[in-house]
Amino acid sequence: MNKRQLGKSDLYLSEISLGCMSLGTDEKKASRIIDEALDAGINYLDTADLYDFGRNEEIVGKAIKNRRQDILLGSKVGNNFDRNKEDWFWDPSKEHIKKGVKDSLQRLGTDYIDLYQLHGGTIEDNIDESIEAFEELKQEGVIREYGISSIRPNVIREYAKRSNIVSVMMQYNALDRRPEEEMLDFLHGNDISVLARGPLAKGMLSDHAKEVATKKADDGFLQYSKEEMLAITEQYTDYASGERSLNALALQYVLHHPAVASAVFGASSVDQLHENLGYLEAAPMTEQLFGELQALTKPIKYDKHR
Repeated sequence: MNKRQLGKSDLYLSEISLGCMSLGTDEKKASRIIDEALDAGINYLDTADLYDFGRNEEIVGKAIKNRRQDILLGSKVGNNFDRNKEDWFWDPSKEHIKKGVKDSLQRLGTDYIDLYQLHGGTIEDNIDESIEAFEELKQEGVIREYGISSIRPNVIREYAKRSNIVSVMMQYNALDRRPEEEMLDFLHGNDISVLARGPLAKGMLSDHAKEVATKKADDGFLQYSKEEMLAITEQYTDYASGERSLNALALQYVLHHPAVASAVFGASSVDQLHENLGYLEAAPMTEQLFGELQALTKPIKYDKHR
């Protein structure tokens, strides 16, 4: 598995990595998915305190108990939640961030987190206070690096200017090309890496593209109408070949830009994991192929996310 440097840090992430939100609450099943991912060479696991109101971190923690030294672990903070009420509110305060990391460390069964991320954010937040919290946690040694999970260009630019973030997690795939228009070159120029979540566009760019698009495209997708989505997936499936699966193609697409450190996919079954691991056997992406995929879709821009 090839690895890519995360910003200017000394963290090197596998090109594809496992987003843990979809693992579910069956500990045995989740542990098997994680074990097989790690055995295949994936070294980055991404979770968050809000996933299943802390339960996801607990499950991940148990699964990695004897393999902590083999992995880079990412989690997120910023949603102040009540597990019993299953409710939460946005809270990027220094007090909550510093309490949140203690809670996450306990659930994860570890004494440090490799990448700690602010799980959202708006331009109205006290950004300097949030940054101060992350910087203190880094100095204390409970986190190695920090980043943000955001698709708001104005927020991302402020953190790039005012903080030492090494990464931004954002949705990016061949259908959601918003990062291409405004963010990828900017972040690359600032030595900040992208963790691309949703690389398979909810399955509409997977080996099951037609089936998934038929089920999910009734309300369209972003700025695409249902008719456009079905037409795109019809053309997209023509790219399935012996050289690469559609899953592999989707992952290769987001990894084409040098700003992207890792494509973070979810898996709720071992079968889904294996479909994505087909990436390891795929023929390399070419400039011509990348251009053809771009031509299928729209160069949409961020609109309301400011």
